[in-house]
Amino acid sequence: MRSGRGASRMRRGRGAWLASLSAALLLSGAADAQPGAAPPAGPKPGAPAPGPTTWFGQALARSDAGLNVTYFWSKGDELRAETVVLGHKIVTILRGGRYISYDALNRVGIDLGRSKAAIAADAARARPFGNELERLLAQGGEKVGEETLQGVPCEIFRITDERGRREVWALKTGSRLPVRVVVFDRRRGARIQTDYVNWQSGLPIDDSFFAPEAGIEFQRMGFEEYSERVLKGGPVGPVPILYADLLIGDE
Repeated sequence: MRSGRGASRMRRGRGAWLASLSAALLLSGAADAQPGAAPPAGPKPGAPAPGPTTWFGQALARSDAGLNVTYFWSKGDELRAETVVLGHKIVTILRGGRYISYDALNRVGIDLGRSKAAIAADAARARPFGNELERLLAQGGEKVGEETLQGVPCEIFRITDERGRREVWALKTGSRLPVRVVVFDRRRGARIQTDYVNWQSGLPIDDSFFAPEAGIEFQRMGFEEYSERVLKGGPVGPVPILYADLLIGDE
């Protein structure tokens, strides 16, 4: 990106799309090994091989617009996320320097080069999703209390600024995985609560799981070309960018 203004425009465009299609803020937390719905068909079972750490998490996002469920898998820096928006399964794949998003129903998508800042951030995090606590602390968030959520001891962290209020409930010990994230958007007057359930680690996941399925028609472009198109206004590509930080980098 050439300016913070351009990055903000990207995020505003994403926010408008999410609000209109009930998909706002699909990231946040719940506890280790909580009961929940079984994930959709994922990697085939088998003996785990040595390699990057793998993670699975299921996120339940509630707002005035309704409920959205997202499934996340990661292997090292690679990510696959699946969510259904108005009957369309939106698949997001992060693989090296590429950000891929496609509509599995309409068979169209976008394949973008990531920014240098986004790629550099890969090395600093444990996984590409479920990093709300680390981001909140980096923005100046502080611990404000402790509570037990569904029998799980949690620490509560919060930050309030011109954008509104963001709150993360994280496991008190061990991995400190996010359990709940509550966001109040001051500009829209909207409250979104997301709970993570079914956290799992150490799953055997083949590298091919982080490749898009065959038969998808992609629009492909580098990050600079994408940025220029966004600065000119209007949507770019047939699907939304749900995780702008993984494409653009953190604010």
